[in-house]
Amino acid sequence: MTDQKHPVLLIVEDDEGLQRQLKWAYEGYEVVLAGNRESAIEALRLHEPAVVTLDLGLPPDPDGTTEGFETLTQILKLKPDTKVIVASGHGARESMLKAIGLGAYDFYRKPVDIDELGLIVARAFHVADIEAENRRLEETNGGQVLGSIISSAPEMVKVAKTIERVASADVSVMLLGASGTGKELLARAVHEKSGRKGEFIAINCAAIPETLLEAELFGYERGAFTGAVKSNVGKIEMAEGGTLFLDEVGDIPLPLQVKLLRFLQERVIERIGGRQPINVDTRIVCATHQDLEAMIAEGRFREDLYYRLAEIVVKIPSLAERPGDSVLLARHFVNRFGKDLNTKIQSLSADAIAAIDAYPWPGNVRELENRIKRAVIMADGKSVTAEDLDLPGTSNPEEESLALNLRAAREVADRRAIRQALSRTDNNISGAAKLLGISRPTLYDLLKQYQLQA
Repeated sequence: MTDQKHPVLLIVEDDEGLQRQLKWAYEGYEVVLAGNRESAIEALRLHEPAVVTLDLGLPPDPDGTTEGFETLTQILKLKPDTKVIVASGHGARESMLKAIGLGAYDFYRKPVDIDELGLIVARAFHVADIEAENRRLEETNGGQVLGSIISSAPEMVKVAKTIERVASADVSVMLLGASGTGKELLARAVHEKSGRKGEFIAINCAAIPETLLEAELFGYERGAFTGAVKSNVGKIEMAEGGTLFLDEVGDIPLPLQVKLLRFLQERVIERIGGRQPINVDTRIVCATHQDLEAMIAEGRFREDLYYRLAEIVVKIPSLAERPGDSVLLARHFVNRFGKDLNTKIQSLSADAIAAIDAYPWPGNVRELENRIKRAVIMADGKSVTAEDLDLPGTSNPEEESLALNLRAAREVADRRAIRQALSRTDNNISGAAKLLGISRPTLYDLLKQYQLQA
């Protein structure tokens, strides 16, 4: 990016007389001029301006709008956060509506009123500065509701509040949710908010063979079995004074469930091959994607153990149940992987945002993270596009349950659409209102009515 004292304003205008007039009208900006699409795109790549004024009538179609719309599309594809202010001739309302629909920030009418255009340009720079600051905050802590959990959805805010409320209580917590929803992150949040001085120790019960799981959990004494040449401390002891996270607790075999139940009741363990009881102060947080109640009915999981583990149950919504979060998280991952992988990728294109928002993400946050990482590696430009994401069909075959009545159904649809629009526009009220096809006052009224926050 050019090192400049003043912010760059790119003026795309083929009339040389008007070029000179506009250039001398803006003393507070570094004005860059372009007379056609090719030079405009070159200037965009070179200077990365936050604001562009664009005349739709560009050569070789100076009396039409084809070239102007193509220039607008290319600018927003290359740099989606650019505020493009489009020029309109008298009676060109249809063109203006189309330009706004394609993503233009605002428009001005010809003949040019320098003062009026100056106000529009100044406002565009102000909005661009605010959005840049929001992105900076998002990179550091924006969107975080608990620890490293990033969300703007009320469903996850409710989960975060529950975690904060129970963290300091000495109770076992069970996290229920599909694979990839962030159960370990929430378990860490429970530990961090608990004030316990010991370590956070995690073990995946499904990843360890049944014959080794008992030794991993409880430890063993020297000579307890062939190959036990020295004593070994188990994960429960390692978490003394801290928290033990049992992931996929539904995979613990029945014989071991009995031993785990005794620990939870007595807070005492015995290592394999040992005779000395060991007192342990370890808090248990567990998680599973399985239906434990069905497993209890089938005799595959002990009911008494379930109630010991599930003193507090927290259900984690899937990513598909958190409208707007997929785009919020995608932006976070683009920022992170762009830096970690030392690439030029800085943002998501408009079509990528639409594709991410429409896809149901059956693999939840883990799938989204992996998909974004791959896209950042494969992308050619400075933005991840829908083509880079290579997402399968976005239709969701699951039917939504029927709402209580029409008013309730409308509210659900309104809430979802508003959150998605706010997410797509980085919480820009004007942009969200345009996406929704309503006025800003109407959007404000809906936000107040549904108690939503931008």
